[in-house]
Amino acid sequence: MTGKVRVSAFGVSVDGFGAGPDQSLENPLGRGGPLLHHWFFPTDAFRTQHLGQPGETGVDDEFGKRSMQGLGAWILGRNMFAHSRGPWAEDDAWKGWWGDEPPYRCDVFVLTHHPRPSFAMKGGTTFHFVTNGAAAALERARAAAGDLDVRIGGGAATIRQYLRMRAIDEMHVAVSPVVLGVGEPLWAGLDLPALGYDVVESTAGERATHLKIVRKDPR
Repeated sequence: MTGKVRVSAFGVSVDGFGAGPDQSLENPLGRGGPLLHHWFFPTDAFRTQHLGQPGETGVDDEFGKRSMQGLGAWILGRNMFAHSRGPWAEDDAWKGWWGDEPPYRCDVFVLTHHPRPSFAMKGGTTFHFVTNGAAAALERARAAAGDLDVRIGGGAATIRQYLRMRAIDEMHVAVSPVVLGVGEPLWAGLDLPALGYDVVESTAGERATHLKIVRKDPR
């Protein structure tokens, strides 16, 4: 038995953006991007892990906690790992946005056009850099995950790529009550019904609406 390929706790604005524009070291989520995650920041799931103190419980917290359960591997686009572009510097000391102990605690496969050696971090996270495409990254992630799930962490372009491949089994999208106007579009160019995807559940949380989207038969 193999696990699912899923997207979990991915924040999106009501106008369909999964990140703000102009990502940089100072704005890792782009301008306005943190607004997409205001539902998650107060939760016990976030505050316990990242701040070492309790947070709010409720619907949003349950979705947040569920998003980190049963995972055996992650796939990230390069923008989810680093603010830099182009070839990696030979002495590149950048090891992600999360400090010495990232929250993944498993193998993470980063899509990139530029090779870089794998490296391990505290807590069980090992980053691997995949230069031969999304399908190859998914094959490696499935092998690493075994019976557990592979989570496609983003960004928006990476999720769109796997949706076009019909590789994602289910998605949890948290729609925040904000509009960005510009940014990284999640749904652009996708005909989800034609690809076989449908919304099967909608749950109102304290600060976001949680949608479950699953792959069925294509239209």
